[in-house]
Amino acid sequence: MHSPTSPLEASSTHAPETRMARPLRIAIFGFGTVGSSVARILVESKPQGLELTHVFNRRVARKRVDWVPAGVVWSEDADEVIASGVDVIVELAGGFDPAGAWVRNALQAGKSVVTANKKLIAYHGVALERLAADRGGHLKYGAAVAGGIPVIPGLEQGLAGDRIERIEGILNGTCNFILSKMDEGAEYATVLALAQKRGYAEADPTEDVGGFDARAKLAILMRLALRVEVDPDEIAPRPITTITPVDFSYARDLGCTIRQVSRAERVEGRIAATVGPMLVSLRSPLAWSQGTENMVIASGHYGGDVVFSGHGAGGHPTAVAVVSDLLALAHGSRRVDIPSAPARVGAEFEVPHYIRFLVVDRPGIVAAITTALANEQINIRAIVQKPGYPSHALPFVVTVEPCKTSALQRALTPVRALDCMLVEPLDLQMLE
Repeated sequence: MHSPTSPLEASSTHAPETRMARPLRIAIFGFGTVGSSVARILVESKPQGLELTHVFNRRVARKRVDWVPAGVVWSEDADEVIASGVDVIVELAGGFDPAGAWVRNALQAGKSVVTANKKLIAYHGVALERLAADRGGHLKYGAAVAGGIPVIPGLEQGLAGDRIERIEGILNGTCNFILSKMDEGAEYATVLALAQKRGYAEADPTEDVGGFDARAKLAILMRLALRVEVDPDEIAPRPITTITPVDFSYARDLGCTIRQVSRAERVEGRIAATVGPMLVSLRSPLAWSQGTENMVIASGHYGGDVVFSGHGAGGHPTAVAVVSDLLALAHGSRRVDIPSAPARVGAEFEVPHYIRFLVVDRPGIVAAITTALANEQINIRAIVQKPGYPSHALPFVVTVEPCKTSALQRALTPVRALDCMLVEPLDLQMLE
């Protein structure tokens, strides 16, 4: 007599066979650094349940390589590939257009999409996820933030049981490389040229050094961690181009270094977010991140701080995240519904600040600064002036106790107008 099969036995024998009856057919859109790395993993490692069937690229003939199996179709017609029998479109071209149209058309056709396109997800991710759900497909973007570091699946699943109250991190490998080298004594222009030579920075580095790349990534993390939908344009980034070697010298005296940090938290019931260079205590994990490494710290109400760290940039680390998303789809991964609500973003933090001035020295400068700070009830922590600088271009630093961002900006308004100021005072948050 045949005994009934237990649910566990059914799950372990029949379900996988059903899911893996045939591999998912994969089309790569964009055969650049990341796209070719994804193809390399699919061809060399042959992950179970995945089959590369199409490669789409403009002027695709120049992209052909002999290590891709002969059966793979190389195409210049995006619509034709989407209309074919592929199951998943892997979009790795980046930007809004035409990549956005390809993603929408694929989802509309009931395909699933895996992408590393942080700008598209930051600005249109919620609408695209709704479209995927309506049409029976999936949208996965684990590679959109921190490349090969599993931050997004970690927030979606590993920390889903906590209430994340703050998220901060180093989200741009280019800026981290530049600031790490400047910390060792190099000049900004020299390091930028090196970053461009190594392929870490574009010919126009504004997206990275201006903070716009990190801003898009922060907006994605805010939805997953803080459960808020924000317009990335409401987050005002600050460039790293204002940082000079003297700032690293003063930072070391204060037991700190300087990193581009993206941070967001709930402050008195409101959402505050910012991206820019900040002083980071040498005791902080953020100070340990070197070169092109990325790091994210999620601070939970119940679980405390969780740190994600590793190589976030480059073709291979990002490709690992893409293939991991593909494997999740192949093995029946269900959509993770993250409840979120629209929210406005402010920049009102209450933290200590580092303020560097460059002046033509004369009596009364410190008195004017202390008076302006006192008028806003801001307490001075220290005034530091290194010897050896000329009086006609004298840098010195004032650090202040935790104060609101808006109060400090009001205090600095009359200081900026002093005729002894050679450049705009540099105001950096201090993370302790």
